[in-house]
Amino acid sequence: MLIKNQIYEATIVDYTAEGQGVAKIEGCAVFIPNAIVGEKCTVRIEKAQKTWAAGKIVELLEKSPHRVNRECPVAKLCGGCDFWHMDYEEESRLKADRVKAALNRIGGENLTELPILSAPTCYGYRNKAQYPVAAKKGRAYTGFYRAGTHSVVESGRCLILPEITDKVKDAVLDYVNQYRVTVYDEATQKGLLRHIFVRKGEVSGQILVCLAVNGRKLPHVPDLIDRLKQIPGFTTLVISVNTKDTNLILGDEFITLYGPGYIEDTLCGLKFRLSPRSFYQVNHHQAQRLYQAAIELAGITKDDTVLDLYCGVGTITLSMAAAAGKVIGVEVIPQAVADAKDNARRNGIENAEFFCGDAGEAALALAKEGIHIDVAIVDPPRKGLNADAIEALAQIAPRRIVYVSCDPATLARDVALFKARGYALQKAMAADLFPRCAHVESIVAMIKE
Repeated sequence: MLIKNQIYEATIVDYTAEGQGVAKIEGCAVFIPNAIVGEKCTVRIEKAQKTWAAGKIVELLEKSPHRVNRECPVAKLCGGCDFWHMDYEEESRLKADRVKAALNRIGGENLTELPILSAPTCYGYRNKAQYPVAAKKGRAYTGFYRAGTHSVVESGRCLILPEITDKVKDAVLDYVNQYRVTVYDEATQKGLLRHIFVRKGEVSGQILVCLAVNGRKLPHVPDLIDRLKQIPGFTTLVISVNTKDTNLILGDEFITLYGPGYIEDTLCGLKFRLSPRSFYQVNHHQAQRLYQAAIELAGITKDDTVLDLYCGVGTITLSMAAAAGKVIGVEVIPQAVADAKDNARRNGIENAEFFCGDAGEAALALAKEGIHIDVAIVDPPRKGLNADAIEALAQIAPRRIVYVSCDPATLARDVALFKARGYALQKAMAADLFPRCAHVESIVAMIKE
């Protein structure tokens, strides 16, 4: 067992799922942030267990050619980004390797390589920001949480956000500080403002501002609206009522203070209406590439009925409508289903239907009605598909299943479960929708054997 506070020499040999470097010291796996594979360094052990340890670089003895100077001044503190210390070439490689390794180790595959849709830029790509608000010595400030905590690291300019998004944040903070709007304190559960939520349409340029508040009202709303009107694209202001002791950012009730309460944007040539709770990929350019890849892998024909589980506001469903005979979307969030139906209507798409309900239950209900599903698309949350959804898909037996995932481990687990039910992996790829962050999307196509 390694000794806490002792310094050891190590070579970085791998990465964790969160992007930390991994070294083996005296047979023990040591997890080291801000490290790059191939580097040699001295490491101070900060936490020691029997089978693993956590350490921190003391000195780099041999630097990787992929190491770069961090452009973000708070990158080592902020929990938002993970890879400002390496070039994008290495980031793309490790993300593709992460998906490949999961499919091989957990999914039982034997892939030798796996392609990745790398992003064209690491800057200003996020169309959504969620700033937690904190206060110190009577001054409100915002930024992002330190990794693994709810301690807010103050940040002036976030490089992965559009500059105009930070301008919205600054305008709200100026209003908050001028009128001494109280800031929510998790310990006491008192104070008003919790989060500043900003969403920007990449194509439309429209901006939605949603303030998560511990109450139902804000003071001096006309002045706040006047400030926001100075920002090009500002379209609507909403408050989200969140009075619960919870880690959730948005509550269940929304009150529109200005504008229609939503914005619109165009994705894959289709217009979508987006409210604060709508799921919408944060990287517009990469989302279009991701969905196009999914459509190609699906191999849809005009004779096919396509089922899209976890459809959100219908982005993938409606993108596939032109190629299919009929598309059916299923989503558990009622507001998202309402948005999806409206999106279909406004885009003039008549061969799409949407249902609100659990994914597995809806799939079985369709089967009982005698509706044959030729192709299924699934885009579940990070936890992957539940057992009922997998059994339901196995029963309705589409000829092809396309699985879009935001977590390689749960994707690989589900690929193995489908393999046991007669499906074979045909193709797999990764897609980077989150440059500089550890998350990676992936897509696989499985065919019925």
